[in-house]
This record gives sequence, C-alpha cells and structure tokens, in this order.
Amino acid sequence: MRGRLALIALAAPLALSACGDPAPTYIDQAWVRLSPNKDRPSAGYFVAHGGDAGTQLRGVLTDYALKVEMHETVDEGGVMTMKPVSSVDIPAKGTVAFAPGGKHLMLWGVNDTAISRGKMQLTFLLANGDRLLVDAVIRKPKGAAAPTPAPAPQPADNSAH
Repeated sequence: MRGRLALIALAAPLALSACGDPAPTYIDQAWVRLSPNKDRPSAGYFVAHGGDAGTQLRGVLTDYALKVEMHETVDEGGVMTMKPVSSVDIPAKGTVAFAPGGKHLMLWGVNDTAISRGKMQLTFLLANGDRLLVDAVIRKPKGAAAPTPAPAPQPADNSAH
C-alpha cells in the first residue's frame, strides 16, 4: 500500500503539469520602416507564433498612426502588386512572418512622438478575442538625418552687474 501511495505522490506533479494552460499565440520581432516621404505609408513587419490552437489575425491598431492595414505582395502575371488582406491564419504551433516582399502592414501618418521615441505600440486583434500589445521598433529610412538635438542652455552672462 505504501508503495502505491509513493507512486501516486511522484506521478501527481507530472499529471498536473499536463493540465496547464495552453500555449498562447504571441507576436515578436515587430518593427516599422518609416517611409522617406511623409505623404507615403510606412511599412510594418513582425512574426506571429501560433499557440496550441490556431487563430486568425483580424487587424492591427495603433494610436501612433492615422491608419493601419494588412497587405500582401502578390505576383499577378509577372507584375508585383500589393493587395489588402482582411485576415491572416495563424496555424497552431506554426509561424507567419510579415516581412519585406510578402505580408506586411501599411501605416499612414506615423506620429512624430513615436518617431522621436523610436518605437510605437501596436495592438494585434485575434479571432479568439485576444488583443496582443507589442512595441515595434521604428527604423528610419537609409540616408535620413538623425534628429537634431536641442542646443544646450548657455550660462547667463552676469558680468554686466
């Protein structure tokens, strides 16, 4: 009898760990490439990792841009074009990359505050009701000038007194 109790005591933690929460879907490697022209949209990229259950990415929101859309680059008769997409499947335990030349975000009117901070928060809306908040690093276009620092304050000239 004692042997059985010892075996049950040893097996209980293993049985309980199998009943843990399912692995969640998550987003990482998020970044935004600013457009060199403020009148043109910037592009956003990231990797979506599926959890134990598949879901769909239904949209992306941010307070740091006027508008965000999901797009996909497709080849139509030898001509590369971009088309908006309303949702993207994220398979269970799979990954979906939003990368240059493929799926990506289009962001219009990126806020100057986000640009000066070097990052912006994105909210990813999933079909299962989850909202994932992710900080995306902002990368300026090549050749863009770095922000000019404010001039240092000069000491007051009190020699006239």
